[in-house]
Amino acid sequence: LNSVSQPAMEEQRVQTCDVYRTDPNLPQRFNNPECFHGYRYKIDQPLYRTSNQAYGSKGPTVHEIQTQFKGKSRQFSEAMLQSGMYRDHGFNTSVESSRVTISTATQHNRGNLHFRYHYGNQKNDK
Repeated sequence: LNSVSQPAMEEQRVQTCDVYRTDPNLPQRFNNPECFHGYRYKIDQPLYRTSNQAYGSKGPTVHEIQTQFKGKSRQFSEAMLQSGMYRDHGFNTSVESSRVTISTATQHNRGNLHFRYHYGNQKNDK
């Protein structure tokens, strides 16, 4: 009995326009909430399941889908695509500081550190 009624329910999918007055230019994805995928979850330990995981695992219904769609024009993006992004070719006059700070002791003993790196802590008797 359940397997017979299951295909009948799939054929009678409720659309947003069946329940609410919708905008005539509403895209099909908003009129048919069944097309939204990715709301299922893998079965984990229920003890560690959060309320956000439980809420986010449910797909949208016709009562939660928007009934109007006011899309933005792509005029700005198209203009940027044609002309390219702005690039500053100005002359930089600021002093750049080093991103790696070197202590003053290291700067003064640079020769000594170079010797220790190559020859270890042995004395320079030569």
